[in-house]
Amino acid sequence: MSAIPADLPPLRGFALVLATFALGLGSFMSFLDLSIANVSVPQIAGNLAVSPTQGTWVITTYAMAEAISLPLTGWLGKRFGLVRVFGISTFIFTVASVMCSLSPTFAFLVVSRAIQGMAGASMVPLAQALLISCYPPHKRGFALGMWTITAITAPIVAPLIGGWITENLSWRWVFLVNVPFGLIVVSVMATIMRPRETQSMRIPVDWTGLILLTVAVMSLQLMLDQGNHLDWFNSPLIIALACVAGISAIVFVIWELTDEHPIVDLRLFKRRNFAIGSLCIFLGMISFFGTLVTLPLWMQSYYGYTSLWAGKAIATGGLFAVVLGPLVGANLHRLDARLVVTVGVIGFAAAAIGSGRFTPEVDFWTVAQTRLWIGIGISFFFLPLTAISMSGMHSTEFAAASGLNNFVRILGSSFGTAVMVSSWDRHGIGQHALMSEQINPYSPAAVDYLERLQALGLPPDATLAQVDRMINVQSYLNATNWTLWTSGLLMLVLLVIIWWARPPFVAKN
Repeated sequence: MSAIPADLPPLRGFALVLATFALGLGSFMSFLDLSIANVSVPQIAGNLAVSPTQGTWVITTYAMAEAISLPLTGWLGKRFGLVRVFGISTFIFTVASVMCSLSPTFAFLVVSRAIQGMAGASMVPLAQALLISCYPPHKRGFALGMWTITAITAPIVAPLIGGWITENLSWRWVFLVNVPFGLIVVSVMATIMRPRETQSMRIPVDWTGLILLTVAVMSLQLMLDQGNHLDWFNSPLIIALACVAGISAIVFVIWELTDEHPIVDLRLFKRRNFAIGSLCIFLGMISFFGTLVTLPLWMQSYYGYTSLWAGKAIATGGLFAVVLGPLVGANLHRLDARLVVTVGVIGFAAAAIGSGRFTPEVDFWTVAQTRLWIGIGISFFFLPLTAISMSGMHSTEFAAASGLNNFVRILGSSFGTAVMVSSWDRHGIGQHALMSEQINPYSPAAVDYLERLQALGLPPDATLAQVDRMINVQSYLNATNWTLWTSGLLMLVLLVIIWWARPPFVAKN
């Protein structure tokens, strides 16, 4: 891909500030919509007359479309130019947001979300590539720090914003928040960024690779989305989806590595730092989303929190990202990126493992404090990993590398959501079975407790129901503690992987 024209110097002054804001806002929109509608699924399902299970397609469709489109970013940039693709993608994303809001039927909403996901996919890696091009080499760490704010805060504040809008307005306004943001971004692209357009190239479309990629990602996403509902590999459908995803992915890799004009440049993974950085991002996203998804689910299901208050507890994890992101970025060139990642990994792991001792009396501020400390660790994590992944890359490779890097991020979040929620649920069920075995006529403590409840006037059925509720709360409390421990321990694995990366961790011009 052609680089930003060499005769154009880095932006300065107000133009640089405005470009940074607009490109960051573009990324924020895409990250935000990945999870902002999660808390609105019950309302959407009820309003459009579908089941809650069907309602989850609002989330799945967006993630699937984004995952399919992300690796295509490099090819689109080569064919049409980085600025043009980013501007058009943002415009389509904004229009699709309006379509989502005005959807008369559920089918219309699902199609609109697919369009949103396809458009939003290019916005993140292209914003990253264009932002780097606006800064001189010695300030690109700071630029990535500003961009990282969007990557960390958007998925954290999304449930909070979505919960407040859903409770106070309507689920339709969840999508309309993108409209003013989109207009700002498109305006900046048409003015400040237009002269910085890259050259386009006429290259053939790798239709075989595109079809194989689509089949692989769709099968994988459906497997992850439906696995927990269908008891995973006890279901013939899940087995079939896994086989289709695996076979098509293998054929896709072989095809792309041998095709003259691959739609996805998998050869980037031959670069040591890119492969290590991508692997760490994948595992880190599993840990990050493991706590990000299960904590609000647990709070709402067993402690009576509304979606808004659960969102508030989770949102505290983004408080320090706003400050630490640019600070880490501005000083990254002075530090060993591997050391910064190590600090982030240890911080996350210490917060997760140390907090994995919740008691039944756990309150809002205890959970919020856990997320706060985890957020501090994450602030030292994603930015240096991005720098490591992009180290040694020419500006001509930024978009393709960023697209693949973000594709790995999406896969990690999907795996984290599916695997951690499933494990959390299974662990809770297992704990419930173990505790229920203690409620029998041969347990003096159980008999004494049941007699005291009946002495309060509760009939036998109500007494057993009350005990079952208490066991449920304790079971899933233990499952939540287990999830925090697991996420923290998984993060510690990265301490072994990250030190295989080799400096210098800077991109080439």
